[in-house]
Amino acid sequence: MLSLQRSSTFLAREQRLSSYRDRTGTYRSTSRRAVSVSVRSGGGGERTTKASASAASAAAAARGGIVLESSNTNGSVMDGVVDRKSAVGGGVQDAYGEDRATEEKLVTPWSVTVASGYSLLRDPHHNKGLGFTEKERDAHYLRGLLPPVVATQELQERKAMHNLRQYEVPLQRYMAMMDLQETNERLFYKLLIDHVEELLPVVYTPTVGEACQKYGSIFKRPQGLYISLKEKGKILEVLKNWPEKKVQVIVVTDGERILGLGDLGCQGMGIPVGKLSLYTALGGLRPSACLPITIDVGTNNEQLLNDEFYIGLRQRRARGQEYAELLEEFMSAVKQNYGEKVLIQFEDFANHNAFELLEKYSKTHLVFNDDIQGTASVVLAGIVAALKLVGGSLADHRFLFLGAGEAGTGIAELIALEMSKQTNAPLEECRKKIWLVDSKGLIVSSRVESLQHFKKPWAHEHEPVKTLLEAVQAIKPTVLIGSSGVGQTFTKEVIETMTSLNEKPLILSLSNPTSQSECTAEQAYTWSKGRAIFASGSPFGPVEINGKTFLSGQANNAYIFPGLGLGLIMSGAIRVHDDMLLAASEALASQVAQENFDAGLIYPPFTNIRKISAKIAAKVAEKVYELGLASHLPRPENLEKFAESCMYTPIYRNYR
Repeated sequence: MLSLQRSSTFLAREQRLSSYRDRTGTYRSTSRRAVSVSVRSGGGGERTTKASASAASAAAAARGGIVLESSNTNGSVMDGVVDRKSAVGGGVQDAYGEDRATEEKLVTPWSVTVASGYSLLRDPHHNKGLGFTEKERDAHYLRGLLPPVVATQELQERKAMHNLRQYEVPLQRYMAMMDLQETNERLFYKLLIDHVEELLPVVYTPTVGEACQKYGSIFKRPQGLYISLKEKGKILEVLKNWPEKKVQVIVVTDGERILGLGDLGCQGMGIPVGKLSLYTALGGLRPSACLPITIDVGTNNEQLLNDEFYIGLRQRRARGQEYAELLEEFMSAVKQNYGEKVLIQFEDFANHNAFELLEKYSKTHLVFNDDIQGTASVVLAGIVAALKLVGGSLADHRFLFLGAGEAGTGIAELIALEMSKQTNAPLEECRKKIWLVDSKGLIVSSRVESLQHFKKPWAHEHEPVKTLLEAVQAIKPTVLIGSSGVGQTFTKEVIETMTSLNEKPLILSLSNPTSQSECTAEQAYTWSKGRAIFASGSPFGPVEINGKTFLSGQANNAYIFPGLGLGLIMSGAIRVHDDMLLAASEALASQVAQENFDAGLIYPPFTNIRKISAKIAAKVAEKVYELGLASHLPRPENLEKFAESCMYTPIYRNYR
């Protein structure tokens, strides 16, 4: 039994602390004289003692302070003073308490929470800048710390966008957005949600590629966890250093294959940070539930190793057993610290590791590889939608890929799965309609002995073909897909040959960033004389040919992974199944309206992305329940409305 007398003595000694964020994810903002007490559990969570929390709330209310708290794991509001109308938050909670059920309950030292005045303005989770009202400034010791004007969030949003548009260099916009995220979290997400089409290329591809290349030079403050070989044997301790304990999704990279830019080592952290920003903005997951992680095992990039500003380990990449042991420890520590249902998204691992990690851990963890599965799902959605323009079914078309790595083989496999599902034909037969070209030419059966294991299913009977142009002439594909990471490989001759073979050739140039795209939108439309149906991985502007304007779609993974993640988490999924990816593809394809088709688009506009994500989440969750892989029971009656209700909303809260 913990003594309240002891707590009073302890708190009196610790009132000098200026700010704190409760490790349970529960938010408190109190005056200097209003404090609350938490007991930290050995499993990484915390319990707030009811007596002390009530006392703190009463003290806060009596003395002009506030205690602002979110819902606990049972969905009820804990003791405190809160403006219920403005306590906008959302996000998927552990509503049934399963994640906490297996936590150890060993008691460790006390913690004190005090947030007001200057420290409140330095807390990005609660800071509103000029948005604090007159009453809030009096209650929370903000007088004199802010100019006298009170600005609404809408006015702050207009000002922020005005300032961003003054920057001509994309990297400067990226840095300004990251600064905003670290000072005013809710305003950052308000901007990103309301201006998604304008800001998506800023916080993610293509700008994030340049940001990763220069990450050491522009690094200001950590935005995630860095786990290196130095932490081997201590990874669980490192995870416990992260202040948020109710993590629901982790995006992790080892930086070996960042977009089409190659090995960027520790500086690949920009990718997990960017992806998780989109999980919140587009999929509605709470920011506190998201954890970016970079695993640093060195880099083989000599330029980085010789760069004085490089922030990672200065050694060659670890391979083999040393690498495998570090990843095994990491995966075990994640499950031990965050539970069975934390979603782990692998991002930008090199081919030889990506496939092995996905195959190994998909049986024991809730894992997802966006480069393999996310790309496949969004491309399949575009192809399914495009069938309304080109006609026929999937089985009526022939597919040729340039690139046989993670993305290429992942897309090919998902197309074959959907084709098999539609026709009831064996998967092996469906694969024969799909051909891949790698650096050595067309993948054919005579090469099977020298092929990597993930390429072997695509080695069909055919004479050897060396170049892409020769492969197009031999295979006569109706769909050409580029995932090579090599720019300008869809040459004029290749596009013209595709156009001579098809009335409406479907051409997907998927490699990122823009500099690595197989061709530009202008090249595709010009060389095909406006007949191509085109989409790309990075955004391209409108193209005008002979007085007609062509709009190109963007096959961006951001259409899929936020909604997929939301669906997995809100259903309490314990494993990811291929049928869930197919469900996500079908849901996205169904969102393309006739007006989009009329403009030549095969993807819906990003302006509706949160509604699209809710529909995808609902279809994914429906499949999770259908397969018996859901742990959140009973199933909600209306999954789409439930998904919308789970979404985080970045509107300012009113403090009392």
